[in-house]
Amino acid sequence: MNDSVKPTERTRVKRLPKRGEYDREVINAILDEGFICYVGFAADGQPYVIPTGYARIGNDLYIHGSAASRMLRGIAEGIDVCVTVTLVDGLVLARSAFHHSINYRSVVILGKAELVETADEKNAVLEAFTEHVIPGRWAEVRWPNELELKATTILKLPINEASAKIRTGGPVDDEEDYAMNVWAGVIPLKLTNRDPIPDDRLDEGIAIPAHVINYKR
Repeated sequence: MNDSVKPTERTRVKRLPKRGEYDREVINAILDEGFICYVGFAADGQPYVIPTGYARIGNDLYIHGSAASRMLRGIAEGIDVCVTVTLVDGLVLARSAFHHSINYRSVVILGKAELVETADEKNAVLEAFTEHVIPGRWAEVRWPNELELKATTILKLPINEASAKIRTGGPVDDEEDYAMNVWAGVIPLKLTNRDPIPDDRLDEGIAIPAHVINYKR
């Protein structure tokens, strides 16, 4: 039996509901593939949407930043947040301008975030952040020291109220437009990595590690 996130009135997909997904495996797969989330919140009557990195551990999403961050301080006080992640998979070219679209996978998470306070939990989350960016990196680099941990705020958002929305496939044109002499179809898009570029101050003789050479997107 699949583990699903129970849809709520706030997360149930209403526009084209057949594209909605509530299965945790689907939601987690989208989160694990992305790098940047957008955190929406309101402070002093002003709405904000801030892009930031994130990591997932189990059924929790984590964001982090400077302890001086107004966004993180406000969210830590228990205000409602909306976090979104979107992956673009292709450009959908139709015969009419109106029916052009984009193939995508997206996740919306709603809720209140909790402050991560202990050094052990902070280190575990920062390891998850690092491994989310590039697996194998945490074992090679210097870990955060006490001052760096104190200067970092980490928030945990339970993935309890969430949904995914996915579009796949080609264009859907009006029936009369299929007779037009216009190319239609999909241009697939994929984020991919290029050859690594060494730092200008890298000591000679330091080889590129396997987790960098073998990194693939």
